[in-house]
Amino acid sequence: MDVMLNDRAQILLKALIERYIADGQPVASRALAAVPGLELSPASIRNIMADLEDMGLIVSPHTSAGRVPTARGYRLFVDNLLTMSPPAADEVRELEHSLQPDSPQKLARSASSLLSGLTRFAGVVMTPRRADVAFRQVDFLQLSERRVLLILVTLDGDVQNHLLTTRRNYSSAELHEAAAYLNSHFAGEGLSGIMTRLEAELSGLQSNISELMAAAIRFGRDSQTQSQDALVISGGSNLLSVRDLSDNMTRLRELFGVFEQKTDLLTLLSQSCSAQGVSIFIGEESGVMTLDECSVVTAPYRIDGNVVGTLGVIGPTRMDYERVIPIVDITARLVSSALSHSES
Repeated sequence: MDVMLNDRAQILLKALIERYIADGQPVASRALAAVPGLELSPASIRNIMADLEDMGLIVSPHTSAGRVPTARGYRLFVDNLLTMSPPAADEVRELEHSLQPDSPQKLARSASSLLSGLTRFAGVVMTPRRADVAFRQVDFLQLSERRVLLILVTLDGDVQNHLLTTRRNYSSAELHEAAAYLNSHFAGEGLSGIMTRLEAELSGLQSNISELMAAAIRFGRDSQTQSQDALVISGGSNLLSVRDLSDNMTRLRELFGVFEQKTDLLTLLSQSCSAQGVSIFIGEESGVMTLDECSVVTAPYRIDGNVVGTLGVIGPTRMDYERVIPIVDITARLVSSALSHSES
């Protein structure tokens, strides 16, 4: 940010923003008179606040005598004035206990829930992008005539069920034969690569089970593609208790619409994948109109050093950045560690 402030203006702006974050009330000049390090008269404080307002860093809401930070003010605060507070020891223990090596999808759900619970805002996690997903086992279960349940277990431990409608009825022996062939020839391989090999081999197999096997691999490959950029969101209902957001129910409904639709959030989180550490989008910086009264704090996470996804928190611009940023940062580090251990 190109705004230059002298030491007294920085101290005053920092104190004003911290006071506003703490109680949510516009801050008057007399409330800042006792701030250590200022040693200014109330008149001097009013003059500095007037200068800060002219710079677009604070604003007077309605007829209030106090001032509140603008998004521009929060940005200067976050970039230059923030005093980071490490997460409490019990919060770190909770994260370490809950984010153990597991399947990427389960870890994403756990991380999203923990971020939401610790910050009391919405936790978001973009699930890992994987080049290809390998399967451990395939089973077929006859439900009724021409209705077969496909059960596909990936190496990550995820279980996917899908109802296949076939062109004819299959016997139990045929279902067992198709599953045994796939498991013995392709278990442990990526679903995308299997499809190419399987198509070449089907011509030499009995046609009575080839349709079933092709349908199974096609489903696994397609479901992988559809869920590759999935987003896990937890604790959206927490925002109903945030006064800054709940005062405008129309905007809050629009925000929940963004959560449900997910596309804009995925785009935003994808941008954060290239960041070296924590990224902070304040108000309209996110590029999502509905988030112009929100801040999004994100961090990428890795598998063996390679970025595979992003996680973060969505809350009001009046959030405790000193606390939220370290929580997002350490969560990303612990998820990276857990994923890397689960791959080894």
